[in-house]
Amino acid sequence: MARRFGALVVDWVLCLLVANFFGDPVRDGWPPVLVLILEYGLFIGLFAQTPGMWITRLRCVSYADGGRIGVARALLRGLLLALLVPPLVMDGQRRGLHDRAVGSIVIPADNKPRQP
Repeated sequence: MARRFGALVVDWVLCLLVANFFGDPVRDGWPPVLVLILEYGLFIGLFAQTPGMWITRLRCVSYADGGRIGVARALLRGLLLALLVPPLVMDGQRRGLHDRAVGSIVIPADNKPRQP
């Protein structure tokens, strides 16, 4: 759980830095949130991990087959994550509502994906 939180902190700092280019993250709350959703969509969808996940050695993969979840599902996951409620409700496998909704799971990057 600590690695997931660490990854989120790294990603959030990056989002604040990027959001400074087109908005004021201190005055307006939406620019970093928008960047976070887009970051999750692109990085998780294409590479199965965000920069923060790469640093903390985590991957977000398909629960069914261990492959990438794709950009559309990753964007939905990012949008749900931005609501903050889904990650607070987890099941026994530490899958938040956002993970269950899009069929993903966060695993250590050095682990092989689980078999269904």
